[in-house]
Amino acid sequence: MQELLTGQVLTFDADPFVAGPAAARHLSHGGVLIENGRIAAVDDADSLRARHPHARVHAYGRGLISAGFVDAHVHYPQTAIIASWGKRLRDWLATYTFPEEARFHDPDHAARVAETYLDLALAHGTTSFLSYGTIHPASVEAIFTAAQARGLRAAAGRTCMDRNAPDNLRDTAEAAHDESAALIARWHGRGRLSYAITPRFAPTSSPAQLEALGALWAQNPTCLMQTHLSEQTEEIDWVLGLYPQARDYLDIYEGFGLIGRGAVFGHAIHLTERERARLLETGAAIAHCPTSNLFIGSGLFDPALLRTGARVGLGTDTGGGSSFSMLRTMATAYEVAQLRGTALHPAELWWLGTGAAADALGWGGKVGNLVPGAEADLIVVDLQSTPAIAQRAARANDLWEALFPTIMMGDDRAIRATWVAGQRMHRHAPPG
Repeated sequence: MQELLTGQVLTFDADPFVAGPAAARHLSHGGVLIENGRIAAVDDADSLRARHPHARVHAYGRGLISAGFVDAHVHYPQTAIIASWGKRLRDWLATYTFPEEARFHDPDHAARVAETYLDLALAHGTTSFLSYGTIHPASVEAIFTAAQARGLRAAAGRTCMDRNAPDNLRDTAEAAHDESAALIARWHGRGRLSYAITPRFAPTSSPAQLEALGALWAQNPTCLMQTHLSEQTEEIDWVLGLYPQARDYLDIYEGFGLIGRGAVFGHAIHLTERERARLLETGAAIAHCPTSNLFIGSGLFDPALLRTGARVGLGTDTGGGSSFSMLRTMATAYEVAQLRGTALHPAELWWLGTGAAADALGWGGKVGNLVPGAEADLIVVDLQSTPAIAQRAARANDLWEALFPTIMMGDDRAIRATWVAGQRMHRHAPPG
């Protein structure tokens, strides 16, 4: 059965940071034809109806059909501690994160949180993500099992820490390598799932562990590698005290082969010029996490990076980030850029949460954009989801004026429907 979704359609012919807002293509009465879990065509709705008279039609009126959101940085085990009060990074880890992650030794607890996280993500329009687990293999088993049941494109990895962490959350270099290798063998490339080799960050991994994980990535180059980089200034001082021979924070990872295409570095706020150049040269990606950067008081990401050719995608950073919503994440990215003297266009914001994030994770052409042949992960966005948004959108003169209020004020109520691999996985039921 072919599925035909009709409404307004937003797709991109190029990266708007390179080609400008004209890179976006808007069909005011468009349609997306889905066949066998993939996008078969994107065109005028009437033309698609005429060419495919037997397709099952889902008419969304003035709803905006877009690629689903791609979240480039998540800690799904922190779902339950989102919006916890008053801590900076090291205190946050000690007070909230580590006690919560210790609970994931229990496979039943891990499974419950994985289900909760995915239900929340889909309700907010997120159809693909890259997540950290905990040191427990059960945490990775849980999120992959739940994601596979929903047909999601997702990546995750066992978090590795052999120092500067509680006793019940420390492993060894050997255990990090061997347990990660076993999870790669079991899950990587299974369905739409990918494995991410995951040292939490340099302070919690010894040189021996980073060396072991660098060797593991060299043996499994189609895996992703995720870690954190330059989130807070006191973190950088801590790191350089632990690795005094390093030229800078990134140099530590580089020295163990943990850089290159497929590497995704969370935050990257306080970068040196050398670090910026090396990220660009090697094709490594950055996950920009603006809600977390403000909530934990880390600093302001430099929007100038977005126009250098650097590979940058948005991440909610659940639960250091204060929202599951990529809309809220876009809004905060806009506000952060304003504080740095740059007004990001709505097309750029939308791209950061869709096509740019997909490219950062190596999934460009598969998800993140509505193009023929791509996997049919889509959302339908209500551009009048609340009275406050509706009254502003009513004055819009073009798509961007209609969409921007939803970016700035929208939440899960704006996600009218979420489709994954051509199957509707979530439908918003308005109150009343």
